[in-house]
Amino acid sequence: MEKAAVSASSKAREPSPPFKLLLSCPAGLSPSQVSVVFDEAYDRSRHPDTYLENSIAEIWDQRVQINKSLYNGTKFRYGGNVLLHGDGPNQVSRVCLHLGLTDYRTFMGTNLNPLWEKFLVPSEDDSICCQHTSSPLGNGAIVETSDNKIIVLRRSINVGEFPGHFVFPGGHPEPQEIGITSHQYAKDSTESELINQKVSQEMFDSIIREVVEEIGVPVASLHNPLFIGISRRELNVRPAAFFFIKCSLESKEIQKLYLSAQDGYESTQLYAVSVTDLGTMASNMPGCHQGGLALYKLMVEALTIT
Repeated sequence: MEKAAVSASSKAREPSPPFKLLLSCPAGLSPSQVSVVFDEAYDRSRHPDTYLENSIAEIWDQRVQINKSLYNGTKFRYGGNVLLHGDGPNQVSRVCLHLGLTDYRTFMGTNLNPLWEKFLVPSEDDSICCQHTSSPLGNGAIVETSDNKIIVLRRSINVGEFPGHFVFPGGHPEPQEIGITSHQYAKDSTESELINQKVSQEMFDSIIREVVEEIGVPVASLHNPLFIGISRRELNVRPAAFFFIKCSLESKEIQKLYLSAQDGYESTQLYAVSVTDLGTMASNMPGCHQGGLALYKLMVEALTIT
């Protein structure tokens, strides 16, 4: 009885993971299986606390004084999803992402605010819980080489978030890439659907672009990305979409190409590691990337079962 009590007590003290999986698609979804509804209904809503709202501008002004080069770029905001399930158990056949617009200024003033937890609303529903935060949707890629290694980068000490940490290649889908700067579009359903399709395609185009720019491989070496889900780190509630991408190059070739990567300054080293080694590196990853690893493992498990 005492042993059982001790065991139960130790389980109760186990720390919760630094991430939450908002969406898992272990079978991997192609572009035709992922749609988007881009609408201002999924933009951030103002917090009723005036002090908190005012702190957004105050934090931005302070940061700009320190770093005059800061740019308030627009980003897609994650506002939830709707799933359509297939015939198999827990198998997702299609997903529709709900996206709005946000910007870097609001991200720094909400998600990265020292008082970020005060912006949250107590709810198990993530779209309700994070309705007052910027929540820009990032992305990350689990890139598998032809010799079955996974690519991991060590972030530069000069980057704004998580300097020196291990990460998967990634960044953000960019509204500017498809000509979106605001919700200034007509309510015509045909035009709205065209915009939704462009945003959906940018989800896939952007992760290819990020991988090419960050590790230096040619586009032709990358297979079509598969969407495997969305992870949100618990710290600052930052969401990121993750993709699985096969690369036709061996890890040694990628190491050489990395030396001349366009965005190589964002990281200091590239690692090509086994899944086992990846597990040991995970504790030094941001929570959302630890969630990306969890999504990849769920994909591998699903492939093993089938």
